[in-house]
Amino acid sequence: MLATDIGIDLGTASILVYIKGKGVVLKEPSVVAFDRDTNKIKAIGEEARLMIGRTPGNIVAVRPLRQGVISDYTVTEKMLKHFISKAIGKRMIRKPRISVCVPSGVTEVEKKAVEDATYQAGAREVAIIEEPIAAAIGAGIDIAKPCGNMIVDIGGGTTDIAVISLGGTVVSTSIKVAGDDFDEAIVRYMRKKHNLLIGERTAEEIKIKIGAAFPRAEVATMDVRGRNLVTGLPKTITVTSEETEEALREITSQIVEAVHSVLEKTPPELAADIADRGIVLTGGGSLLQGLEDLLEDRTGINTMTAEDPMTAVAIGTGKYIECLTEKLSN
Repeated sequence: MLATDIGIDLGTASILVYIKGKGVVLKEPSVVAFDRDTNKIKAIGEEARLMIGRTPGNIVAVRPLRQGVISDYTVTEKMLKHFISKAIGKRMIRKPRISVCVPSGVTEVEKKAVEDATYQAGAREVAIIEEPIAAAIGAGIDIAKPCGNMIVDIGGGTTDIAVISLGGTVVSTSIKVAGDDFDEAIVRYMRKKHNLLIGERTAEEIKIKIGAAFPRAEVATMDVRGRNLVTGLPKTITVTSEETEEALREITSQIVEAVHSVLEKTPPELAADIADRGIVLTGGGSLLQGLEDLLEDRTGINTMTAEDPMTAVAIGTGKYIECLTEKLSN
């Protein structure tokens, strides 16, 4: 097997690897569990995620990426190495060319850190691409045309909002409010409203099963187990989708406000295009039920979610490399 082109969506919550010709070959949580005493890595990915909140004192499960940015360099590098070799196997003759996407608001220093970590993990060439552009390509938008497209990419740690035209970003903003904040808001709400302490994973389950950003037509319910803060004993209560909407209101409003501020800065010609074409949502956070309705309600612009929002960024990152190769070979 000769050199491969790989696209990596280096997310706060999960890492996706796209290989040219094969599509997305790997999707795992960006979690690493390591032993504090020996400093050795115990598990990476899904295996490590299952350990969150369930480890003995000497083993810690950490996320080396915080809000789309590397917070622990060495661990990120090891994690990248692990996922790259897992995705392409050991049969590499030449090192792969890798494109990695980063949130649109990152600094040069943060970009450099991602680049270095990718080289260290075994890349021959590294291309850094901005998340909204990757998301647009992955969502099937022809970004080379001179018309405006608005992308709202809600990931685990950041929400990237951009207006794209002629293959570049015209106006963009990146806010550090996204899927993880939905989980935290649910944890806070359960503690405040029901005196119930729940963990990150339970909060995520609530978000996925009955989470709502806009009142649902039919109210959904779910039994939630946690620890009663008054008695200190385990307790089960029933939570409704209406409560999740209340719990998430503050966070969803911040996303709506950010979309609003980008629309305000958009040149009139492009704003007219967006009014025609609508807003496209990508990223795992866009799967929260009712987000489309909420944005439509607040902006008056038709909003839709990309076909496979979870993998759009990874696919776009991979395809970006293919576009580059074609340009170079022509």
